[in-house]
Amino acid sequence: MSAVTPPRSATGSGPLPWLKPAVWLGGLSPLAVMALDAWAGALGAHPLERLLLQTGLLALLTLILSLLCTPLRQWTGWTWPARIRRELGLLAFGYACAHLLLYLLDQGGLGGLPADIAERPFITVGLLALALLLPAALTSGKGSVRRLGFARWQRLHRLVYPAAALGALHFYWGVKGDKAEPLLYAGALAVLLGWRVWRSRFGGRRVKRDSK
Repeated sequence: MSAVTPPRSATGSGPLPWLKPAVWLGGLSPLAVMALDAWAGALGAHPLERLLLQTGLLALLTLILSLLCTPLRQWTGWTWPARIRRELGLLAFGYACAHLLLYLLDQGGLGGLPADIAERPFITVGLLALALLLPAALTSGKGSVRRLGFARWQRLHRLVYPAAALGALHFYWGVKGDKAEPLLYAGALAVLLGWRVWRSRFGGRRVKRDSK
């Protein structure tokens, strides 16, 4: 008796032409909400502060979701998470850039940035996080793999892990009151990074042992 092969859609390996547009639509919808709130005057007494917080959270959240794609594929056997990793990463970079622009707008430009970096370490780690995301964003296209070679391209894109760690630290240091939410993001990131370390050290041995 031959084994029954599940339909491709059940394993997440079908075409799913709607997947990437859905990610872009869902990922950009918070911008529409923020624009509507701004138009309606519903951003509160400190609109720039609220927008700063929202764009920063969205940057960190989408970055963590992009890092979840590979473990999710490994845990479930689905292929669709790998297809949206690039889109989530670009959304994270876009929101991080918006976060920086709003910060500069709040500060009145670049003039006060050096003093702010010197006085507030969380600004420094936030800028470093964005700087580490920049190479990955610039080489996110398929042509970059051919130009750089897969091994070099892969090393370059591993910069997103320290970028995410710095982003979580930026959030933690930037919150003056209750640290529960920053710790939640940091905990999720720690699980993903811990899984990657475990997988790189012991995953290969387990695959070889199971194949014997």
